[in-house]
Amino acid sequence: MTSLSVEMLAADAVEPITSAGNAQLGIAVLAGIAVIVLLITKFKMHAFLALTIGSLALGSFAGANPAKTITSFTDGLGSTVASVGVLIALGAILGRLLADSGGADQIVDTILARASGRMMPWAMVLIASIVGLPLFFEVGIVLMIPVVLLVAKRGNYSLMRIGIPALAGLSVMHGLIPPHPGPLVAIDALDANLGITLALGVLVAVPTVIIAGPVFSRYAARWVNIEAPEKMVPQRPSEDLKHRPGFGATLATILLPVVLMLVKALVDIVVDDPENSVQRVTDVIGSPLIALLAAVIVGMFTLGRAAGFTKGRLSATVEKSLAPIAGILLIVGAGGGFKQTLIDAGVGEMILDFSENWSVPALLLGWLIAVAIRLATGSATVATISAAGLVAPLAADLSTSHVALLVLAVGAGSLFFSHVNDAGFWLVKEYFGMDVPQTIKTWSVMETIISVVSLAFILLLSLVL
Repeated sequence: MTSLSVEMLAADAVEPITSAGNAQLGIAVLAGIAVIVLLITKFKMHAFLALTIGSLALGSFAGANPAKTITSFTDGLGSTVASVGVLIALGAILGRLLADSGGADQIVDTILARASGRMMPWAMVLIASIVGLPLFFEVGIVLMIPVVLLVAKRGNYSLMRIGIPALAGLSVMHGLIPPHPGPLVAIDALDANLGITLALGVLVAVPTVIIAGPVFSRYAARWVNIEAPEKMVPQRPSEDLKHRPGFGATLATILLPVVLMLVKALVDIVVDDPENSVQRVTDVIGSPLIALLAAVIVGMFTLGRAAGFTKGRLSATVEKSLAPIAGILLIVGAGGGFKQTLIDAGVGEMILDFSENWSVPALLLGWLIAVAIRLATGSATVATISAAGLVAPLAADLSTSHVALLVLAVGAGSLFFSHVNDAGFWLVKEYFGMDVPQTIKTWSVMETIISVVSLAFILLLSLVL
C-alpha cells in the first residue's frame, strides 16, 4: 500500500518489459515470489537483498531484457522511498519527540487508566479508525506505532492483541471509505454517488473492523505470542525533564495531520474546483508530507519545548530518530521495486485477459478481479483502479445503491492477502519485529478476513437494497 502518486505511476505503465505469454509470465511471478520467500526463510537473507534478487529472478524467468528489469526495480524503489520513505522519516521524528518529551507516556497512561483489560483492543480499533479516516495507510502506521508498542509494553499485553485491532482500523478505512484514493478512483470510474458509497461503506466497515480487529486478535495472539520489540519501543524519557507535556497538547499534535488531511478531503468534495484558491491552499497543507511536517514542527514546541528541551537536545532527538528506520526504508523501497517489476512485466494485463470471460455476478466479478490483481501486484490501489475500469460497463445496468456496492466490492477485493510483494507487508513485519511466517499468520490473514467479511456484508446489503 503506497500513496496515490506512486500507485498512479504504477498503473500508467503501458509498455511491458517482456513479450512473454501469459503462461510464462504466470510461472515467472510464482517463481519470483518463491525465490524471495526461500531466501528469507531458508537462507535467512536480509529482506532487502532477497527482494532485489527476487525482482531480477522474476525478470529473467519472464524473458525480459535485464536492463529493463533493473530500471523497473530501481524506478519502483525510488518512487516508493520518495513518497513513503519521507512519511516514515517524519513519523519517526514525531514518534521520538513523543517518546523523549514524555508525551507518549501521557497518552498511554491516559488510555491504560480509562480502557484497561478487555476494553483495550476495542479502544485501539476505535482510535485507529478515527486516525485512519483521512490518512494513507503508511501515515496512520507511523502515527499509531509508538502508541501501540507502548500500550502493549506498559500494559503487559500481547503485541498482536493490541496491534491487530489498530492495523484493522487503518486497513478498513484505506480500502472501503472515501476520501482514500482507491475508493475515490473507483467512485469516479463507476460514476457512483459519493454520499451513498460513504454511507454504505460505513455500514460495511463497522462489523468488518470488529471481526478482523478485536475478535481476530484473540486468535492472532495465540498463533504469534510476541512482545513489542525493544528496539522499536519508545524509551521512557530521562528523569531530568522539567515537566511532561499535557494530554490535550499531545493529542492535538498527533491529530494535527489527521485534521489537515480531513479538511483537504472535505474541501475537495464540497468545492471540487482545482482553480479555487481555498482548494489550492488545502491541497498543499493537506498533503501527507506537509501535514506530517507541520506536526513535527508544532511538536518541537508543544512537546519538546514544553518538556524543557534546548535547541541542541531537539536536534539530537531528531538525529536519533532516523538511525533505526534505515533498514525499514530499504526493505519497503525494495518491496516497491518488486511491485513495479511485476506491473511493468504486464501482470495486471494478464489478470484482465484471464477475467474477460468470467460469467459471474457484477459484485463478485469486481471482487475477484481486484483479488487477482492484488495477489499478483501487491498494490491495493492498482487493483482497485484496474478492476473498477473493467467492470465499469456493468455499472450502467445497476441501481444507484448497487453501483455504490460495486465500488465497495472492488475495494474489498483489493485488500485480500497482503504478502511479500506488498510494501505494507514489510512495513508491518519490521515495525512489529516479526519474521515472514509470523507476518503471514497475523497481518496477511487479517487482510484476508477484512476482504472476505466485507464482501459477505456487501452481498447481504445487495439482497436488501
